[in-house]
Amino acid sequence: MDAVIDVQGLTKSFGGRRVVDDVAMRVERGRICGFLGPNGSGKTTTIRMLCGLLTPDAGRGTCLGFDIIREAPAIKRRVGYMTQRFSLYEDLSIRENLDFMARVHGVRARKQVVDGALERLNLSQRSAQLAGQLSGGWKQRLALAACLMHGPQLLLLDEPTAGVDPKARREFWEEIHELAAAGVTILVSTHYMDEAERCHELAYIAYGKLLITGTAQEVIAHSRLVTWTATGDDLFRLAAELKSRPGIAMVVPFGNTLHVSGIDEQALQQALAPYRSRPDIVWRRSEPGLEDVFIRMMDHTPDNFDA
Repeated sequence: MDAVIDVQGLTKSFGGRRVVDDVAMRVERGRICGFLGPNGSGKTTTIRMLCGLLTPDAGRGTCLGFDIIREAPAIKRRVGYMTQRFSLYEDLSIRENLDFMARVHGVRARKQVVDGALERLNLSQRSAQLAGQLSGGWKQRLALAACLMHGPQLLLLDEPTAGVDPKARREFWEEIHELAAAGVTILVSTHYMDEAERCHELAYIAYGKLLITGTAQEVIAHSRLVTWTATGDDLFRLAAELKSRPGIAMVVPFGNTLHVSGIDEQALQQALAPYRSRPDIVWRRSEPGLEDVFIRMMDHTPDNFDA
């Protein structure tokens, strides 16, 4: 399989702060790579370097076979980039926005391409509606349709489903998987762990440093976390007690349960032993989730904006 994204040592600083620090990434054709990390971790800066909008201070590599520094204009013409904020014209209709984007990209047979995009994203019946009157989910569909006007083989989607309802998110991901099955490569940043689990592979960045890459299963296994779930009464007080005990790495509330995790199974068992006999608490061994793993990573990664 050939790599659509293949970069090493990407570094970028602003105001003397390194916001991306020696990042390496490789994504094969037709794969969906989830790009995860806390706010301010360098995801957007990395995406902009990949598509030629920012020049890295250091590093090298290729995107769609083009050198990210010397051939940035060629990358820009061939990538579909969906920004965090809706960036189309709100005083134009859906059709007018798509027609404008087709003109920008010099698309041939423009009317047929626009009609096809409207049909594919179920926008035909709303084609005359102003973009500014659309809900978040419909704006998302329009933005994705605009990204696809010139037939890109790489999509860079920067938190595309933020603020969108669950049904619209599911429909969006169905479309993403159809595109990947057709050979389109997709790098998508997200904060939603259920979306991360839909990706073929993950890359997790925190405060400028890429911490881990791999499938969801590989990332969880690499964490070495052992997790128990507690259900019962007065979990708030229980959580406060458990956080201070040696052998416990993390205590995270999830609704009416607590996820209690450690990286040494024996030490964790000893820490929980005094609580296992309490009749008001039910304990169950469970698999750690991606959210457990990423919270653990965030807690142990220094913020690059700390003095």
